[in-house]
Amino acid sequence: MNMNKRDVTAPDKYDLFIQKIDQFQLLVEKKKELQDSITQIQCEYEERIRPIQDELTVIIKKLDQNLSRLESGTEATTAKGGYTKYGRGQLGEAIKELLRTNPSQAFKPKEIADALNTKGTAVSLWFNKYGIADDEIERIPSGKGGKRFVYKIK
Repeated sequence: MNMNKRDVTAPDKYDLFIQKIDQFQLLVEKKKELQDSITQIQCEYEERIRPIQDELTVIIKKLDQNLSRLESGTEATTAKGGYTKYGRGQLGEAIKELLRTNPSQAFKPKEIADALNTKGTAVSLWFNKYGIADDEIERIPSGKGGKRFVYKIK
């Protein structure tokens, strides 16, 4: 066999391939290290923020309770339009009571508002925010496209 000295010392295609794989493995290891670092930082963040979030939730609940107690005594009619203004939580109870007294009838939000002497937008907003999740109230699509609803007690 006749081999040149230059051929033996120069990297061949296999050596070049191995070098590329080594670089690839280094990048993969670096990626894993970064992912582990991110995971560790996220866990530390969650541990630090969880007690603060819990404390905030408790304070918000206490504020809501105190506010509802303050507003429950302030149910009054306004001078403009003569509508009854309901305190927090009071509107929902009034709506449910109206639906319970007429279980066979389905009401539009405007009809409920007229019966309670309040604004239709307040009733619609209450249904969109709280009435959807309420298990006692049945939401029945009506009108074109099912975008309007009537409500009745289950």
